[in-house]
Amino acid sequence: MKLTLFSDYSLRILMFAALRNDLRFSVKEVAGAYGLSRHHAAKAVNFLTQRGYLRAQRGRGGGICLGREPKQIRIGQLVRQTETGSPLVECFDAARNTCPLIHACLLKQALGKAGAAFFNTLDGYTLADLVHKPNPLRRALELDS
Repeated sequence: MKLTLFSDYSLRILMFAALRNDLRFSVKEVAGAYGLSRHHAAKAVNFLTQRGYLRAQRGRGGGICLGREPKQIRIGQLVRQTETGSPLVECFDAARNTCPLIHACLLKQALGKAGAAFFNTLDGYTLADLVHKPNPLRRALELDS
């Protein structure tokens, strides 16, 4: 399975927020830490804020921080929300499926089981699991200064 860049950015931004320990940060700061464009980082921050994963406050003294406790953020749930694009293969899209093998092929079943296993594995992780301390991510993102 392959995640979209949007899912990747969303996960990394949440990890950055969790490592900040409630210190507010800006889109510019998180984009710089990961080498992302501000536009792509802002899009992910907006998505995460709309769903309550982050809180954002405008103006003086504002910034972005986690909107939930890291233990409450399930990685599988987040990835399900960010991965809403194209189906894995054509036969998963009933409206556009033209595959003549649909009634005899076992590929759809096998891929469905693989996808379920993928998400079941991610469901076993929380954001807290990904950023437990001590964590080398803090040094990689230069958050220990």
